[in-house]
Amino acid sequence: MARPRLARLSGSQWADVLVVFVTGVLFTVAWPTLHLTHHVPAGVQPVVAGLAALPLLLVRANPALGWAISAASALVIPIVYDRTPDYDFPWQVVHVMVLMALLLAVSMRSPLPVVGVAWVSTALLFLAYAPGQDGRGWAFGLTALVAFGLLIRWLVLSRRELARQEEVAEVERARRAILEERARIARDLHDVVAHHMSMVVVQAQSAPYRLAGLNDEAKAEFDSIGATAREALNEIRGMLGVLRSDGHLPEHAPMPGVDRIDELVDGSRRAGMSVTVERGPLPPLSDTAGLALYRIAQESLSNAARHAPGAEVHVRLFGDTVHAVLTVANDAAPAPAVGSAATSVPDVVGGHGISGMRDRALSVGGTLTANVRPGGGFEVCARIPSVPGAVYAEPASGRA
Repeated sequence: MARPRLARLSGSQWADVLVVFVTGVLFTVAWPTLHLTHHVPAGVQPVVAGLAALPLLLVRANPALGWAISAASALVIPIVYDRTPDYDFPWQVVHVMVLMALLLAVSMRSPLPVVGVAWVSTALLFLAYAPGQDGRGWAFGLTALVAFGLLIRWLVLSRRELARQEEVAEVERARRAILEERARIARDLHDVVAHHMSMVVVQAQSAPYRLAGLNDEAKAEFDSIGATAREALNEIRGMLGVLRSDGHLPEHAPMPGVDRIDELVDGSRRAGMSVTVERGPLPPLSDTAGLALYRIAQESLSNAARHAPGAEVHVRLFGDTVHAVLTVANDAAPAPAVGSAATSVPDVVGGHGISGMRDRALSVGGTLTANVRPGGGFEVCARIPSVPGAVYAEPASGRA
């Protein structure tokens, strides 16, 4: 039973066990030999031996306090108790060993002013009590002991600082690798998506001049395609700017919010969709929450256009002091879209729209549900929490 318990001890616990063991050994040596060095009554001998050995128990927990107890007892014992005729040193060897061990621990771990006080006091103690000229030698030895402790202290501190610098360098290397990967993604997006979107814009804008006999309705359709493609291209350029940087460019790449949902609706109407909007009071929202609502509305309108062409789409945006709620619902399509059913869930067609919208809602602490409506059609409902501690506000918008 004892062996498994010992195996579970950490390095620090083993060090504590060692300190207790050594202190116990020194105490068992100091007590029986005290009568050989000092004239101490038998009843007081355990106390004097304890003052000599037991302060070592504080060598890890509080070395300065342990040194203070050991030094104070070393100051008092030679005054109170006489030495035996055959012993001319003021303290027991155990007492000297413990005092030196505690002085070394103080020089390694205590604040520098405490180290200075302990060094000077111990040196003066030996100069005053050591027999003959031995005090000078002891003072020099104690100075070397303190210097050795300080050297170990500074070596450990330098190693810790070096390890911290290596950790910072590793984090910086990881950050640089992430930035390089983002820059590579940005290059790929620019080369593939941005290039093709630019071609769409150019073709849509030049079509009325290249194609003869276009009526006004066709020209308006090309204008709508060009405007939608330009808006998408601007958003792609904004994302590319963020990807190519460290992600902290809000002043150069502002993100859309709930105030731009009306622009999405206008673009959908230009594309031939029938969209109604109902607005209510909204709580204050953070930029990230506003962006999440905008992207959810954008994806929902796109899904309605693809999977329920010609159907009525209803957008509701309202809230209370706790949440902002966005609902985008479409009726059943007059005719099924090519390749899908009018009531199909968009993700079934092979995309990631619903899961992406749900992830956006979760990223700001909200929820999102997407369900087929009982009477046909599809509904997406997002609930996004308001800014904590913000004051409830009512927008000026009404039904569009």
